[in-house]
Amino acid sequence: MKFAPKTILFLILLLGAWWIQGCSRVPQAEMSREEQTGTEHSPVQIGLSFDSFVIERWTRDRDVFVSTAQQLGAEVNVQNANGVVEEQIAQIQYFISKNVDVIVVIAIDADALGDVIAQAKAEGIRVVCYDRLIRNAGADLYISFDNEMVGRLMGEALRKALPDGGDIFAIYGSQSDYNVEQVIRGLNEALEGSGLDIIYSAYCRNWLAELAFDAVSEGLEQYAHVDGIMCGNDDLASQAIRALSEHRLAGSVAVVAQDAELSACQRIVEGTQEMTVYKPVDELAKKAAQLSVQLGEARGNASADEQLQNMTGGEEIFDGKENVPYYRIEPKAVTKDNLDEEIIDSGFHRREDVYLNVSASPGESADEK
Repeated sequence: MKFAPKTILFLILLLGAWWIQGCSRVPQAEMSREEQTGTEHSPVQIGLSFDSFVIERWTRDRDVFVSTAQQLGAEVNVQNANGVVEEQIAQIQYFISKNVDVIVVIAIDADALGDVIAQAKAEGIRVVCYDRLIRNAGADLYISFDNEMVGRLMGEALRKALPDGGDIFAIYGSQSDYNVEQVIRGLNEALEGSGLDIIYSAYCRNWLAELAFDAVSEGLEQYAHVDGIMCGNDDLASQAIRALSEHRLAGSVAVVAQDAELSACQRIVEGTQEMTVYKPVDELAKKAAQLSVQLGEARGNASADEQLQNMTGGEEIFDGKENVPYYRIEPKAVTKDNLDEEIIDSGFHRREDVYLNVSASPGESADEK
């Protein structure tokens, strides 16, 4: 059978193209992850596991983190462990099975996640401790506020409110949260030599606010008089003040806390809470998203560790096993004197919301309100 010259030429070209393609094909198992997926077209995959959304601020952290990461071209899978350690471990294992590039964890228990984090790192997945350090895990990054400074600011606020000293309660957050230990160190440092004595203390498991109500009620049964109360966060403070109200003590006891929740800012202008520590969570969430995307893009890159040192300025924190790169953001103390400047002018909360229950804000007439 004879072929026309044009047909023969076509067959030669076709066979040549097939041969070139076959010779250039590399077995997938021998290709890097970047080569398999194509770095230009494969978005960074981030798994984000939250402790829970019991604390008001976490929804804000989530929204800012996700929107920032998406703007940078990444995809984020958000999971909520609802305060159950076993559920958080299962979520991290799920992220490992999906071979995400980065796992970001708001840890329930600082000491319970070491093994599963080791599994993630063995697969080349980058791990970020968000706000709370995971102990003995050797994470790739810890990004948080200066928690010892948070404690110092609380102690300094109590000293200022109670210059003659006095008796105080300390209502701490979850004992499994390493941040709590850091806050306590800062608090004790600030109270040293102040004449302020912690006569009653309690921890609130999983940051459950109702436990703060029980703790303050119990403390008042044991001690008829208290001058100040340090609360682990504003959510706990809300219940501590409720307990004080039942004893007709709200407004006469200096209560300090952290997070600058809207309800806490309202209590400050109303006079039932002395101070809150403002932690700009928008800044934290944005920076965490940016660094997580950079870590994901550098996955498998031998120079990634050097890049991370540049990102964090070389600062580290010891996790009980090894030093972890640490990106730290400074918090600010907020009282009635600077609330407008720090909270309202920054856009963190709206003036009309903060002053909802009072006649007017400082420098503003009732008619202007």
